Amino acid sequence: MKLPGVRPPSRLRWLHVGLLCAMTLAPLAQAQDAAGLKARHASLRDALASNAFGRPLVLLSKENAGSLKGDIYARIDQPFSVAGPALQGIDRWCDILILHLNVKRCMATNTQAGESLGMVIGRKFDQPLADAYAFEFTYSVVATKPDYLQVMLHSDEGPLGTSNYRIVLEVVGLDAGHSFLHLSYSYAHGMTARMAMQVYLATVGRDKVGFSVVGRHADGQPIHVGSTRGVIERNTMRYYLAIEAYLGSLDTPGPQQLAKRLNDWHRGVERYPTQLHELDLDEYLTLKRDVVQRQKVLGG
Repeated sequence: MKLPGVRPPSRLRWLHVGLLCAMTLAPLAQAQDAAGLKARHASLRDALASNAFGRPLVLLSKENAGSLKGDIYARIDQPFSVAGPALQGIDRWCDILILHLNVKRCMATNTQAGESLGMVIGRKFDQPLADAYAFEFTYSVVATKPDYLQVMLHSDEGPLGTSNYRIVLEVVGLDAGHSFLHLSYSYAHGMTARMAMQVYLATVGRDKVGFSVVGRHADGQPIHVGSTRGVIERNTMRYYLAIEAYLGSLDTPGPQQLAKRLNDWHRGVERYPTQLHELDLDEYLTLKRDVVQRQKVLGG
């Protein structure tokens, strides 16, 4: 999809974006029903109870030939009667995704062919839409039941030979006050994409790390995963924090919801400064307010 005022960036310019650093995640198998996701919750009980995040959250990542994979599982303090409906509906996904610092625009459309979401991804500072890259995702509700929801966003292609992007969310009710959430992303890549990622990792991304501990220094301090798995893990967390911030704003009066989401997203990011710090709060709020204002002007 070509959004107004947007053109694909040159290859050299896109290398500095970090090759879709906001989207480079891939799913493990979805449960596809309430019983399956509840069984996953049970299998992860120990990991949810004790982990480096200090809350019931599990982050997994894996790289295979031709694809990148990552998943986040979390127990949330909201009943399915609240979380399920709130996470269903393509307009609500724009409210979620726009919180990520790399998302420059999000536009939902509904036609006879179905629902779709146009998203523009760019750098962490303000830039013209023409210097960013546009994606089109189809939106579908894969399953909806009284205690279970699965939605999917899918894009056939991306830049530099990447393809088959998927964003999948599952939510199941656990009890009167809690739900269990599984967020997963995927994309396939070829040689050009791998080379572009290596350029990013050798330059602006060389000192960035993820969350998984892959070893210890002599003093016992953890060594965190880097490379493409680090990219995956950072952005898994960023998108989870966007969902968390969105759900946390539901009880806030409408005119104040955006401000609460933005502040909560940034506060969530700053819980993990080693992995996720990019912008100070004032810088992030200025960036996002400009993005939202531009979106209102352009429509979407």
